[in-house]
Amino acid sequence: MSKQSSFSLLFLFVTLTTLAQSSAAPEWTKKVGARSFPAGRIIYYVNSYGAVSDTVTVNTKAIQSAIDACAAKGGGIVAFKPGTYVTGAIFLKNNVHLRIDKGVLILGSQNFDDYPDMDTRIAGLEMKWPAALFNALNVKNVAITGDGIVNARGKFCWDKYWEMRKEYDKKGLRWIVDYDAKRVRTLLVQNSSDVSIKGLTFKNAGFWTVQLLYSSYLTVDGVVIKNNEDGSGPSTDGIDVDSSSWVLIENCDIDCNDDNFCLKAGRDWDGLRVNRPTEYVVIRKSIARRGAGLVTLGSETSGSIRHIYCTDLYAKNTDNGLRIKSATTRGGTIEDIYFVNSVLDSVRNAYQFNLNWYPAYSYSELPKGYTMETVPTHWKSMLQKVTPAEKGTPYAKKFIIRNVKISNAQKAFEINGLPQSLLEDFQFINSFISAGTIGTMEYTKGWKFINTTIDISTKPVEKKKEPTGIEEQERLKG
Repeated sequence: MSKQSSFSLLFLFVTLTTLAQSSAAPEWTKKVGARSFPAGRIIYYVNSYGAVSDTVTVNTKAIQSAIDACAAKGGGIVAFKPGTYVTGAIFLKNNVHLRIDKGVLILGSQNFDDYPDMDTRIAGLEMKWPAALFNALNVKNVAITGDGIVNARGKFCWDKYWEMRKEYDKKGLRWIVDYDAKRVRTLLVQNSSDVSIKGLTFKNAGFWTVQLLYSSYLTVDGVVIKNNEDGSGPSTDGIDVDSSSWVLIENCDIDCNDDNFCLKAGRDWDGLRVNRPTEYVVIRKSIARRGAGLVTLGSETSGSIRHIYCTDLYAKNTDNGLRIKSATTRGGTIEDIYFVNSVLDSVRNAYQFNLNWYPAYSYSELPKGYTMETVPTHWKSMLQKVTPAEKGTPYAKKFIIRNVKISNAQKAFEINGLPQSLLEDFQFINSFISAGTIGTMEYTKGWKFINTTIDISTKPVEKKKEPTGIEEQERLKG
Protein backbone atom coordinates (compact mmCIF):
# COMPACT_ATOMS: atom_id res chain seq x y z
CA MET A 1 0.00 0.00 0.00
CA SER A 2 1.30 3.43 -0.88
CA LYS A 3 2.13 5.98 1.81
CA GLN A 4 -0.73 8.18 2.98
CA SER A 5 0.20 11.43 4.69
CA SER A 6 -3.45 12.04 5.48
CA PHE A 7 -6.81 10.59 4.66
CA SER A 8 -10.15 12.03 3.75
CA LEU A 9 -13.23 12.50 5.87
CA LEU A 10 -15.24 10.62 3.29
CA PHE A 11 -13.20 7.49 3.87
CA LEU A 12 -13.69 7.73 7.59
CA PHE A 13 -17.44 8.12 7.45
CA VAL A 14 -18.03 5.12 5.21
CA THR A 15 -19.95 2.43 7.08
CA LEU A 16 -18.95 -0.99 5.91
CA THR A 17 -21.61 -3.66 5.55
CA THR A 18 -19.40 -6.36 7.02
CA LEU A 19 -20.88 -7.83 10.18
CA ALA A 20 -19.09 -6.92 13.41
CA GLN A 21 -17.28 -9.69 15.19
CA SER A 22 -18.79 -11.29 18.28
CA SER A 23 -18.55 -9.25 21.48
CA ALA A 24 -17.66 -12.31 23.53
CA ALA A 25 -14.24 -12.30 25.14
CA PRO A 26 -11.76 -14.98 24.04
CA GLU A 27 -11.93 -18.18 26.05
CA TRP A 28 -8.39 -17.77 27.40
CA THR A 29 -9.45 -14.67 29.37
CA LYS A 30 -11.08 -16.94 31.95
CA LYS A 31 -7.70 -18.42 32.93
CA VAL A 32 -5.72 -15.32 33.93
CA GLY A 33 -4.72 -14.26 37.44
CA ALA A 34 -3.16 -15.84 40.52
CA ARG A 35 -4.36 -19.41 41.08
CA SER A 36 -3.65 -19.46 44.82
CA PHE A 37 -3.39 -17.15 47.83
CA PRO A 38 -1.32 -17.63 51.00
CA ALA A 39 -3.47 -19.61 53.42
CA GLY A 40 -1.59 -19.07 56.69
CA ARG A 41 -3.48 -17.11 59.38
CA ILE A 42 -0.81 -16.59 62.06
CA ILE A 43 0.17 -12.90 62.18
CA TYR A 44 3.79 -11.84 62.58
CA TYR A 45 3.88 -8.17 63.54
CA VAL A 46 7.03 -6.38 62.42
CA ASN A 47 6.92 -4.43 65.69
CA SER A 48 7.78 -7.64 67.55
CA TYR A 49 10.98 -7.85 65.50
CA GLY A 50 12.15 -4.32 66.30
CA ALA A 51 10.29 -2.10 63.80
CA VAL A 52 9.75 1.44 65.10
CA SER A 53 7.14 3.94 63.92
CA ASP A 54 9.00 7.24 64.20
CA THR A 55 9.44 8.42 60.55
CA VAL A 56 13.23 8.32 61.01
CA THR A 57 14.37 4.78 61.86
CA VAL A 58 15.08 2.63 58.80
CA ASN A 59 13.24 -0.60 59.59
CA THR A 60 14.49 -2.78 56.74
CA LYS A 61 16.11 -5.44 58.95
CA ALA A 62 13.16 -5.69 61.33
CA ILE A 63 10.60 -6.07 58.53
CA GLN A 64 12.77 -8.61 56.73
CA SER A 65 13.21 -10.59 59.96
CA ALA A 66 9.45 -10.84 60.37
CA ILE A 67 9.07 -12.06 56.77
CA ASP A 68 11.87 -14.61 57.19
CA ALA A 69 10.36 -15.93 60.45
CA CYS A 70 6.94 -16.24 58.84
CA ALA A 71 8.35 -18.12 55.84
CA ALA A 72 10.38 -20.45 58.08
CA LYS A 73 7.14 -21.56 59.73
CA GLY A 74 5.50 -22.35 56.40
CA GLY A 75 3.89 -18.98 55.77
CA GLY A 76 1.31 -16.66 57.23
CA ILE A 77 0.66 -12.93 57.56
CA VAL A 78 3.24 -10.21 58.19
CA ALA A 79 1.60 -7.01 59.41
CA PHE A 80 2.26 -3.61 61.00
CA LYS A 81 0.73 -1.87 63.97
CA PRO A 82 -0.76 1.50 62.90
CA GLY A 83 1.97 4.05 62.27
CA THR A 84 4.60 5.28 59.82
CA TYR A 85 7.57 3.08 58.90
CA VAL A 86 10.67 3.91 56.84
CA THR A 87 12.27 1.04 54.96
CA GLY A 88 14.63 0.11 52.16
CA ALA A 89 14.39 -2.97 49.93
CA ILE A 90 12.22 -5.80 51.31
CA PHE A 91 12.16 -9.33 49.87
CA LEU A 92 9.04 -11.50 50.10
CA LYS A 93 9.20 -15.27 50.60
CA ASN A 94 7.05 -18.24 49.59
CA ASN A 95 3.59 -18.42 51.19
CA VAL A 96 3.92 -15.01 52.88
CA HIS A 97 1.10 -12.47 52.87
CA LEU A 98 2.48 -8.99 53.57
CA ARG A 99 -0.43 -6.91 54.82
CA ILE A 100 -0.29 -3.11 54.99
CA ASP A 101 -3.52 -2.13 56.71
CA LYS A 102 -5.39 1.14 56.88
CA GLY A 103 -3.55 3.45 59.24
CA VAL A 104 -0.15 2.20 58.08
CA LEU A 105 2.11 4.42 56.00
CA ILE A 106 5.28 2.99 54.47
CA LEU A 107 7.93 5.54 53.50
CA GLY A 108 10.66 4.48 51.11
CA SER A 109 14.21 5.24 52.21
CA GLN A 110 15.80 8.07 50.26
CA ASN A 111 19.27 6.53 50.52
CA PHE A 112 20.37 4.57 47.45
CA ASP A 113 22.48 2.33 49.71
CA ASP A 114 19.25 0.83 51.07
CA TYR A 115 18.50 -0.68 47.64
CA PRO A 116 21.28 -3.17 46.77
CA ASP A 117 22.04 -3.90 43.12
CA MET A 118 20.62 -7.14 41.74
CA ASP A 119 20.29 -8.98 38.43
CA THR A 120 17.10 -7.86 36.72
CA ARG A 121 15.80 -6.33 33.51
CA ILE A 122 15.01 -2.66 33.13
CA ALA A 123 13.48 -0.99 30.07
CA GLY A 124 14.13 -4.12 28.05
CA LEU A 125 17.79 -4.67 29.02
CA GLU A 126 19.15 -7.26 31.46
CA MET A 127 21.64 -5.62 33.81
CA LYS A 128 22.49 -4.83 37.43
CA TRP A 129 19.97 -2.40 38.90
CA PRO A 130 18.81 -1.43 42.38
CA ALA A 131 16.30 -3.72 44.05
CA ALA A 132 12.79 -2.33 44.32
CA LEU A 133 11.22 -1.16 47.57
CA PHE A 134 9.21 -4.43 47.64
CA ASN A 135 10.53 -7.49 45.79
CA ALA A 136 8.97 -10.87 45.00
CA LEU A 137 11.89 -12.78 43.45
CA ASN A 138 11.77 -16.48 42.57
CA VAL A 139 8.76 -17.09 44.81
CA LYS A 140 5.34 -18.73 44.64
CA ASN A 141 2.04 -18.14 46.40
CA VAL A 142 2.74 -14.64 47.71
CA ALA A 143 0.53 -11.63 48.39
CA ILE A 144 0.95 -7.97 49.30
CA THR A 145 -2.37 -6.35 50.18
CA GLY A 146 -4.17 -3.83 52.37
CA ASP A 147 -5.77 -0.41 52.54
CA GLY A 148 -2.54 1.29 53.62
CA ILE A 149 -0.26 3.66 51.72
CA VAL A 150 3.22 3.15 50.30
CA ASN A 151 4.97 6.45 49.54
CA ALA A 152 8.23 5.69 47.75
CA ARG A 153 9.32 9.35 48.05
CA GLY A 154 11.01 9.03 44.68
CA LYS A 155 12.00 12.63 44.09
CA PHE A 156 15.59 11.80 45.06
CA CYS A 157 15.64 9.55 41.98
CA TRP A 158 14.04 12.17 39.73
CA ASP A 159 16.58 14.79 40.74
CA LYS A 160 19.46 12.39 40.07
CA TYR A 161 18.14 11.67 36.59
CA TRP A 162 17.74 15.28 35.51
CA GLU A 163 21.21 16.17 36.77
CA MET A 164 22.70 13.30 34.77
CA ARG A 165 20.75 14.32 31.68
CA LYS A 166 22.56 17.68 31.59
CA GLU A 167 25.93 15.95 31.16
CA TYR A 168 24.82 12.95 29.09
CA ASP A 169 22.99 15.06 26.51
CA LYS A 170 26.11 17.17 25.94
CA LYS A 171 28.13 14.00 25.27
CA GLY A 172 25.65 12.42 22.84
CA LEU A 173 24.59 9.78 25.39
CA ARG A 174 20.84 10.35 25.53
CA TRP A 175 20.32 6.67 24.62
CA ILE A 176 22.02 5.30 27.74
CA VAL A 177 21.33 7.81 30.52
CA ASP A 178 18.06 6.11 31.54
CA TYR A 179 20.06 2.95 32.25
CA ASP A 180 22.96 4.64 34.03
CA ALA A 181 20.64 6.71 36.26
CA LYS A 182 19.69 3.76 38.40
CA ARG A 183 16.36 4.65 39.96
CA VAL A 184 14.23 2.70 42.39
CA ARG A 185 11.08 0.83 41.37
CA THR A 186 8.35 0.52 43.99
CA LEU A 187 7.26 -3.11 43.54
CA LEU A 188 8.95 -5.82 41.47
CA VAL A 189 7.67 -9.33 40.78
CA GLN A 190 10.37 -11.35 39.00
CA ASN A 191 10.61 -15.05 38.08
CA SER A 192 7.58 -15.77 40.24
CA SER A 193 4.07 -17.21 39.99
CA ASP A 194 0.75 -16.96 41.79
CA VAL A 195 1.35 -13.49 43.20
CA SER A 196 -1.49 -11.18 44.30
CA ILE A 197 -1.20 -7.40 44.76
CA LYS A 198 -4.41 -5.91 46.12
CA GLY A 199 -5.87 -2.71 47.49
CA LEU A 200 -2.78 -0.64 48.20
CA THR A 201 -2.15 3.00 47.33
CA PHE A 202 1.31 3.69 45.88
CA LYS A 203 2.70 7.21 45.68
CA ASN A 204 5.67 9.00 44.10
CA ALA A 205 7.59 6.12 42.55
CA GLY A 206 11.27 6.76 41.85
CA PHE A 207 10.91 4.91 38.54
CA TRP A 208 8.30 2.35 37.45
CA THR A 209 5.69 1.65 40.13
CA VAL A 210 4.76 -2.01 39.57
CA GLN A 211 6.86 -4.21 37.27
CA LEU A 212 5.77 -7.78 36.55
CA LEU A 213 8.81 -9.46 35.00
CA TYR A 214 9.37 -13.02 33.74
CA SER A 215 6.40 -14.20 35.80
CA SER A 216 3.01 -15.88 35.38
CA TYR A 217 -0.41 -16.12 36.99
CA LEU A 218 -0.47 -12.71 38.62
CA THR A 219 -3.31 -10.54 39.93
CA VAL A 220 -3.20 -6.77 40.46
CA ASP A 221 -6.56 -5.71 41.88
CA GLY A 222 -7.80 -2.41 43.29
CA VAL A 223 -4.43 -0.68 43.29
CA VAL A 224 -4.30 3.12 43.30
CA ILE A 225 -1.19 4.88 41.97
CA LYS A 226 -0.54 8.59 42.61
CA ASN A 227 2.87 9.50 41.28
CA ASN A 228 2.47 13.23 40.76
CA GLU A 229 2.04 14.53 44.30
CA ASP A 230 5.69 15.59 44.67
CA GLY A 231 6.06 16.89 41.09
CA SER A 232 6.55 15.33 37.66
CA GLY A 233 8.82 12.33 38.02
CA PRO A 234 10.31 10.97 34.77
CA SER A 235 9.42 7.39 33.79
CA THR A 236 7.00 6.87 36.66
CA ASP A 237 4.98 4.24 34.79
CA GLY A 238 1.95 2.76 36.49
CA ILE A 239 1.88 -1.01 35.87
CA ASP A 240 4.38 -2.66 33.48
CA VAL A 241 3.76 -6.23 32.36
CA ASP A 242 7.19 -7.31 31.12
CA SER A 243 7.63 -10.69 29.37
CA SER A 244 4.97 -12.17 31.64
CA SER A 245 1.81 -14.18 31.04
CA TRP A 246 -1.61 -15.06 32.45
CA VAL A 247 -1.95 -11.68 34.15
CA LEU A 248 -5.15 -10.07 35.46
CA ILE A 249 -5.21 -6.32 36.17
CA GLU A 250 -8.54 -4.91 37.36
CA ASN A 251 -10.19 -2.14 39.39
CA CYS A 252 -7.06 0.03 39.33
CA ASP A 253 -6.79 3.84 39.27
CA ILE A 254 -3.54 5.29 37.92
CA ASP A 255 -2.28 8.87 37.88
CA CYS A 256 1.36 8.85 36.77
CA ASN A 257 3.87 10.67 34.61
CA ASP A 258 4.45 8.10 31.88
CA ASP A 259 2.55 5.09 30.51
CA ASN A 260 -0.35 4.02 32.72
CA PHE A 261 -0.86 0.37 31.78
CA CYS A 262 2.13 -0.80 29.74
CA LEU A 263 3.04 -4.09 28.03
CA LYS A 264 6.71 -4.82 27.30
CA ALA A 265 8.87 -7.68 26.01
CA GLY A 266 12.55 -6.72 25.72
CA ARG A 267 14.69 -4.31 23.74
CA ASP A 268 16.84 -4.75 20.62
CA TRP A 269 19.64 -7.35 20.59
CA ASP A 270 19.25 -8.24 24.26
CA GLY A 271 15.48 -8.57 24.03
CA LEU A 272 15.75 -10.73 20.92
CA ARG A 273 18.30 -12.90 22.73
CA VAL A 274 15.95 -13.44 25.69
CA ASN A 275 12.95 -13.81 23.36
CA ARG A 276 10.18 -14.02 25.98
CA PRO A 277 6.71 -12.70 25.09
CA THR A 278 4.11 -10.88 27.08
CA GLU A 279 0.89 -12.77 26.43
CA TYR A 280 -2.51 -13.64 27.87
CA VAL A 281 -3.12 -10.40 29.76
CA VAL A 282 -6.49 -8.95 30.78
CA ILE A 283 -6.79 -5.29 31.81
CA ARG A 284 -10.31 -4.32 32.87
CA LYS A 285 -12.51 -1.98 34.92
CA SER A 286 -9.71 0.54 35.49
CA ILE A 287 -9.02 4.27 35.20
CA ALA A 288 -6.12 6.24 33.73
CA ARG A 289 -5.86 9.87 34.74
CA ARG A 290 -2.78 11.90 33.92
CA GLY A 291 -0.25 9.76 32.08
CA ALA A 292 1.32 9.12 28.69
CA GLY A 293 -0.92 6.24 27.61
CA LEU A 294 -4.04 4.48 28.86
CA VAL A 295 -2.79 1.24 27.30
CA THR A 296 0.69 1.24 25.74
CA LEU A 297 2.27 -1.61 23.79
CA GLY A 298 6.06 -1.17 23.80
CA SER A 299 8.42 0.39 23.22
CA GLU A 300 10.13 -2.87 24.22
CA THR A 301 8.59 -5.32 21.75
CA SER A 302 11.41 -7.75 20.92
CA GLY A 303 9.91 -10.87 22.49
CA SER A 304 6.46 -10.08 21.02
CA ILE A 305 3.23 -8.95 22.69
CA ARG A 306 0.09 -10.95 21.94
CA HIS A 307 -3.28 -12.08 23.24
CA ILE A 308 -4.15 -8.91 25.17
CA TYR A 309 -7.73 -8.09 26.20
CA CYS A 310 -8.51 -4.56 27.46
CA THR A 311 -12.11 -3.80 28.41
CA ASP A 312 -14.20 -1.41 30.50
CA LEU A 313 -11.46 1.20 30.78
CA TYR A 314 -11.80 4.94 31.31
CA ALA A 315 -9.26 7.66 30.55
CA LYS A 316 -9.48 11.33 31.52
CA ASN A 317 -6.81 13.85 30.42
CA THR A 318 -4.40 11.07 29.47
CA ASP A 319 -1.94 11.93 26.68
CA ASN A 320 -2.82 8.95 24.48
CA GLY A 321 -5.58 6.37 24.41
CA LEU A 322 -4.31 3.19 22.76
CA ARG A 323 -0.61 3.48 21.99
CA ILE A 324 2.02 1.45 20.11
CA LYS A 325 5.73 2.29 20.44
CA SER A 326 8.60 0.42 18.80
CA ALA A 327 11.71 0.98 16.68
CA THR A 328 13.49 -0.56 13.70
CA THR A 329 15.96 -2.33 16.00
CA ARG A 330 13.33 -3.85 18.30
CA GLY A 331 11.77 -6.64 16.32
CA GLY A 332 8.88 -8.70 17.66
CA THR A 333 5.23 -8.80 16.69
CA ILE A 334 2.28 -7.13 18.41
CA GLU A 335 -0.87 -9.05 17.53
CA ASP A 336 -4.28 -10.29 18.66
CA ILE A 337 -5.04 -7.17 20.68
CA TYR A 338 -8.55 -6.31 21.89
CA PHE A 339 -9.39 -2.77 23.03
CA VAL A 340 -13.12 -2.75 23.73
CA ASN A 341 -16.04 -1.32 25.73
CA SER A 342 -14.16 1.77 26.91
CA VAL A 343 -14.61 5.54 27.27
CA LEU A 344 -11.91 8.19 26.81
CA ASP A 345 -12.34 11.90 27.49
CA SER A 346 -10.02 14.83 26.67
CA VAL A 347 -7.01 12.82 25.51
CA ARG A 348 -4.36 14.37 23.25
CA ASN A 349 -4.25 11.52 20.71
CA ALA A 350 -7.03 8.97 20.55
CA TYR A 351 -4.78 6.46 18.79
CA GLN A 352 -1.01 6.85 18.51
CA PHE A 353 0.87 4.05 16.73
CA ASN A 354 4.56 4.59 15.90
CA LEU A 355 6.99 1.90 14.76
CA ASN A 356 9.86 4.41 14.65
CA TRP A 357 9.33 6.00 18.05
CA TYR A 358 11.60 8.60 19.66
CA PRO A 359 14.87 8.06 17.72
CA ALA A 360 17.07 10.02 20.17
CA TYR A 361 16.24 7.42 22.83
CA SER A 362 15.65 4.37 20.65
CA TYR A 363 18.90 4.15 18.71
CA SER A 364 22.32 3.65 20.29
CA GLU A 365 25.56 5.06 18.90
CA LEU A 366 28.89 5.38 20.70
CA PRO A 367 30.23 8.95 20.43
CA LYS A 368 33.82 9.76 19.56
CA GLY A 369 36.20 9.47 22.48
CA TYR A 370 34.75 6.17 23.75
CA THR A 371 35.84 2.61 22.94
CA MET A 372 33.91 -0.63 23.22
CA GLU A 373 36.69 -2.10 25.34
CA THR A 374 36.24 0.46 28.12
CA VAL A 375 32.48 1.02 28.36
CA PRO A 376 30.26 -0.83 30.90
CA THR A 377 28.78 -4.21 30.04
CA HIS A 378 25.23 -2.88 29.66
CA TRP A 379 26.48 -0.26 27.19
CA LYS A 380 27.91 -3.09 25.08
CA SER A 381 24.54 -4.86 25.13
CA MET A 382 22.81 -1.69 23.99
CA LEU A 383 25.35 -1.15 21.22
CA GLN A 384 25.24 -4.73 19.95
CA LYS A 385 23.85 -4.61 16.41
CA VAL A 386 20.87 -6.74 15.42
CA THR A 387 21.87 -9.01 12.56
CA PRO A 388 20.51 -9.46 10.06
CA ALA A 389 19.02 -5.97 10.26
CA GLU A 390 15.63 -7.29 9.13
CA LYS A 391 15.33 -9.12 12.43
CA GLY A 392 14.92 -5.71 14.07
CA THR A 393 11.78 -4.86 12.11
CA PRO A 394 8.72 -4.74 14.40
CA TYR A 395 5.23 -5.75 13.26
CA ALA A 396 1.74 -4.87 14.50
CA LYS A 397 -1.40 -6.56 13.24
CA LYS A 398 -4.80 -8.00 14.11
CA PHE A 399 -6.34 -5.39 16.40
CA ILE A 400 -10.01 -5.34 17.35
CA ILE A 401 -11.17 -1.93 18.61
CA ARG A 402 -14.86 -2.19 19.46
CA ASN A 403 -17.44 -0.16 21.37
CA VAL A 404 -14.98 2.61 22.22
CA LYS A 405 -16.23 6.17 22.71
CA ILE A 406 -13.66 8.97 22.59
CA SER A 407 -14.75 12.57 23.23
CA ASN A 408 -12.87 15.89 23.07
CA ALA A 409 -9.63 14.47 21.70
CA GLN A 410 -7.16 16.91 20.22
CA LYS A 411 -6.26 14.45 17.44
CA ALA A 412 -7.97 11.26 16.28
CA PHE A 413 -5.02 9.46 14.69
CA GLU A 414 -1.24 9.71 14.78
CA ILE A 415 -0.32 6.60 12.81
CA ASN A 416 3.19 5.79 11.58
CA GLY A 417 3.99 2.35 10.27
CA LEU A 418 7.10 1.54 8.23
CA PRO A 419 7.53 0.98 4.48
CA GLN A 420 8.73 -2.54 5.28
CA SER A 421 6.15 -3.12 8.04
CA LEU A 422 2.62 -1.93 7.44
CA LEU A 423 0.21 -1.64 10.34
CA GLU A 424 -2.14 -4.38 9.20
CA ASP A 425 -5.70 -5.56 9.90
CA PHE A 426 -7.02 -3.00 12.38
CA GLN A 427 -10.81 -3.10 12.81
CA PHE A 428 -12.77 -0.25 14.40
CA ILE A 429 -16.26 -1.51 15.19
CA ASN A 430 -19.26 0.32 16.69
CA SER A 431 -17.05 3.17 17.88
CA PHE A 432 -17.03 6.97 18.00
CA ILE A 433 -14.31 9.62 18.03
CA SER A 434 -14.75 13.37 18.36
CA ALA A 435 -11.54 15.32 17.83
CA GLY A 436 -10.16 18.70 16.82
CA THR A 437 -8.22 17.22 13.89
CA ILE A 438 -8.17 13.91 12.09
CA GLY A 439 -4.38 13.58 12.17
CA THR A 440 -2.24 11.48 9.87
CA MET A 441 -1.82 7.89 8.75
CA GLU A 442 1.27 6.37 7.15
CA TYR A 443 1.89 2.81 5.98
CA THR A 444 -1.28 0.88 6.80
CA LYS A 445 -3.06 -2.05 5.23
CA GLY A 446 -6.48 -3.59 5.64
CA TRP A 447 -7.98 -1.09 8.09
CA LYS A 448 -11.76 -1.32 8.42
CA PHE A 449 -14.23 1.09 10.02
CA ILE A 450 -17.50 -0.69 10.77
CA ASN A 451 -20.39 1.39 12.16
CA THR A 452 -17.78 3.89 13.30
CA THR A 453 -18.02 7.69 13.26
CA ILE A 454 -15.26 10.27 13.43
CA ASP A 455 -16.61 13.75 14.22
CA ILE A 456 -14.32 16.75 13.83
CA SER A 457 -17.06 19.37 13.77
CA THR A 458 -16.04 20.87 17.10
CA LYS A 459 -12.41 21.52 17.91
CA PRO A 460 -11.75 21.07 21.62
CA VAL A 461 -9.97 23.77 23.57
CA GLU A 462 -6.36 22.69 24.06
CA LYS A 463 -5.77 22.57 27.78
CA LYS A 464 -2.39 23.49 29.15
CA LYS A 465 -0.98 20.86 31.45
CA GLU A 466 2.35 19.50 32.53
CA PRO A 467 3.73 17.05 29.95
CA THR A 468 3.81 13.34 30.71
CA GLY A 469 6.38 10.91 29.39
CA ILE A 470 10.01 11.92 29.04
CA GLU A 471 9.82 12.44 25.29
CA GLU A 472 6.82 14.74 25.64
CA GLN A 473 8.51 16.80 28.35
CA GLU A 474 11.52 17.24 26.09
CA ARG A 475 9.41 18.16 23.06
CA LEU A 476 7.67 20.96 24.93
CA LYS A 477 10.96 22.20 26.36
CA GLY A 478 12.11 22.74 22.78
